[in-house]
Amino acid sequence: MVRLDLAAVLLAVTAVARAVTANTPAVVPGAYIVEYEDDQDSNALVNNLGGKATLRKDLRFKLFKGASIQFKDLKNADKMAAKVAAMPSIKQIFPVRRYPVPHHVVHSTGDDIQGALAKRKKDEGKDTFTTHLMTQVNKFRDAGIKGKGIKIAVIDTGTDYLHPALGGCFGPGCLVSYGTDLVGDDFNGANTPKPDSDPLDNCNGHGTHVAGIIAAQTNNPYGIVGAAEDVTLGSYRVFGCTGDVGNDILIAAYNMAYEAGSDIITASIGGPSGWNEDPWAAVVTRIVENGVPCVVSAGNDGALGIFYASTAANGRKVTAIASVDNSITPALLSNASYTINGATESFGFTVGEPGAWTDVSLPLWAVNFNTTDSANGCDPYPDSTPDLSGNIVLIRRGTCTFVQKVTNAVAKGAKYVMFYNNAVGTATVSADVEGIKGVAMVTAEQGATWIKALAGGSKVVVNMVDPATAGKFLTYFNNSATAGFLSEFTSWGPTFEVEVKPQFSTPGGMILSTYPRALGSYGVLSGTSMACPMAAAVYALLMNVRRTKDPKTLENVLSSTAHPNLFRAGGKSNGLLAPVPQQGGGLIQAWDAAHATTLLSESSLSFNDTDHFNGVQNFAITNTGKKSVIYKLSNIGAATAYTFGVDGSITPQAFPGELTADFASLAFSPNDFAIPAGQRKIVTVTATPPGGVDAKRLPVYSGYIAINGSDGSSFSLPYLGVVGSMHSAPVLDGSETLLARSRDTNNVPVPANMTFDLPPAGMVNETAYKNTTTLPKLVGTLAMGSALVRVDVVPLSNCTTVAREAGVVFGTKTIGQPDGFPSLWNARGTFERSWDGKLADGTYAPPGLYKFAVKALRIFGDAKVGSEYDAADTVPFRIRYLTAPTAAGKVRRETGEECEDGKR
Repeated sequence: MVRLDLAAVLLAVTAVARAVTANTPAVVPGAYIVEYEDDQDSNALVNNLGGKATLRKDLRFKLFKGASIQFKDLKNADKMAAKVAAMPSIKQIFPVRRYPVPHHVVHSTGDDIQGALAKRKKDEGKDTFTTHLMTQVNKFRDAGIKGKGIKIAVIDTGTDYLHPALGGCFGPGCLVSYGTDLVGDDFNGANTPKPDSDPLDNCNGHGTHVAGIIAAQTNNPYGIVGAAEDVTLGSYRVFGCTGDVGNDILIAAYNMAYEAGSDIITASIGGPSGWNEDPWAAVVTRIVENGVPCVVSAGNDGALGIFYASTAANGRKVTAIASVDNSITPALLSNASYTINGATESFGFTVGEPGAWTDVSLPLWAVNFNTTDSANGCDPYPDSTPDLSGNIVLIRRGTCTFVQKVTNAVAKGAKYVMFYNNAVGTATVSADVEGIKGVAMVTAEQGATWIKALAGGSKVVVNMVDPATAGKFLTYFNNSATAGFLSEFTSWGPTFEVEVKPQFSTPGGMILSTYPRALGSYGVLSGTSMACPMAAAVYALLMNVRRTKDPKTLENVLSSTAHPNLFRAGGKSNGLLAPVPQQGGGLIQAWDAAHATTLLSESSLSFNDTDHFNGVQNFAITNTGKKSVIYKLSNIGAATAYTFGVDGSITPQAFPGELTADFASLAFSPNDFAIPAGQRKIVTVTATPPGGVDAKRLPVYSGYIAINGSDGSSFSLPYLGVVGSMHSAPVLDGSETLLARSRDTNNVPVPANMTFDLPPAGMVNETAYKNTTTLPKLVGTLAMGSALVRVDVVPLSNCTTVAREAGVVFGTKTIGQPDGFPSLWNARGTFERSWDGKLADGTYAPPGLYKFAVKALRIFGDAKVGSEYDAADTVPFRIRYLTAPTAAGKVRRETGEECEDGKR
């Protein structure tokens, strides 16, 4: 496993390079988390820094003793951080990284409409909530088991505990009985938190939806049933109304939840990583090791393919939760009507952005009458198109973006666009194009009805009302396409060190739950954020039945009883089981897990890659039942996923990639055996990776050890491995390492020897320069994750101003690294870093001719050996500094010596 000496590499960690990839963690400039060797006074630490820092947050807890600090002088923050890291009392130091609310889709929201209660039966029969049927949670409720006595802490955007379905109060005796607000409404991740004791969620909704999945009470109009409605909830608010959260706040929230006596901690938060050594993941691991299960959503970056595990879900012993799609598609639709040939009918719609539909009554005009046209409205309309300002334009969803389709309609005068879906249900449309007033979506069936009428020559007039006041109704659509299959958005593992992620899955696609009263009270959302709280609720139910809270026991039994499913993409299945890096053990079967008498000692096995092949492993089977059971073992292969394509690309393939039926061979010793009641047996597994595969493309093989008992029981143990060398896979894409202008969002490479006029040292954020100067911008792309990226500023001139001591690191002449480097535990993807001349030691590079030399440590590489890094250089570039502004506000070039063309 990769281990880095942080004291050796921490020349500067102020600003980890900002990645272009969505949700990649940014940092808070000048902010650091320090962990102490032994407990000490955090205020005293700050005071000893001579007034150069303030205390962001005291992080002294039972399992983590430290603090987060903010250096006042950002110009020299990294230099100060390096000094703090060298103190004997400091164990380690990390930058404060920022994590956003996970991307999730809000399909529809609806309020507490009159009459809805009359449309559903009272809470008196069996649990028929579909997500419960899919996971066997319904059997617990039918048996009167609802998580009583278990405390679940939710770390999220807070909870609208005043919601009638979430108890209506906060504090002892309430459903949401403990917790706190660590940040305040106005917190955005970059400003100062204003914590208080009230974790009310009234402006975001994510946490309220999560809370309802766990414990919604049945006194609600839509029949929502919490999976464990008798638990006690804790709510730790770590997000404001918008923005991100620092990992120092997350570390505090986790430790506070732990010390409050939580039995389970759930967080639907994360960001791309693939490394379990980052500080947030490491802290969560400690909590699990101390007896509290922590479930974390696996992430919503499935489109990016394999090897894209998220933190803190990728932490060791942390349970990562993948998502499957609901068996039905619920939709909360607004009421409206339409008229065909004098006959008026009602219909439902989901309002989009913008949504100015008040009292709009206009005839429909369709792009064409083909309801199977996947590119409906993607091309510019012909010259013969009439003026559409007096119509609502009807367009089928598909192929191109909503914005493109609306732009084409607006070009012909359209002010209103109604989409009809190409899938089950509806979705919220965002297409804020200049000239458009309202967009909305109806179901595919409703769209087909209108198209049929228009094709027959009938006039269809749609009568819209204000979505804010229109009545809402709940409807369900049968999900015949993707029910129970892995959601395409769910992120894939494994980690870069080939550890199994995720662990298993629950329903997260198209989930109906509570929503803040201010935002509609109820909502249908999708994301692994919705899958994670279901897993937390299941842990509570298992604690009720199995009478244990041990994280390892519960994870193992849930994994062994889960149901793997076939792979499906684009509406089709290839007949192979989905790879373990996508689904883990499969869809949990909670009742089976609660009553299993056969226990496995592991939740999964990793045979690692060819270089680190661990092909002979042991696991134990324990029979806790009352009778002897004969067990028979066999191997069931899942689809092998090629990391790289046949085109020689060094970047993992996007979803769905290439999957093959190349399976590993497993031998078991023993293969058939009896285990008497109360006894255990050690099984040795010998793995032979699949042959005939292309090792250079890093095929990831996986499957399940099937364990069938003579008592009719069946269990499975997921496994995976890699054919080929993870270490041999290039991590730095040299062809995508370049120099661009800081203001160029397209990152067009600049020509060699371009000159950049930089602000005076330390004044890059001053008004006179902030929006006027152009800096050199390093753009790099990590094809695979790298535990350490360093960037050297290489002098290319011999002038006296650069004749300072220049060191040589791994054969590269360097005057130091730009502030923000080295960067630790990096996910794959593109990163950017604009440079104002500041070096990692807090000084500034003299005017001169330079280039950036980028080095990225390969997976499993030795950070002390230069050949273990991939390297790429930018083109040469010159820097020179402007002088401070005059009284008239003017700036000019520095008149001092310059280093041009190596002549001075």
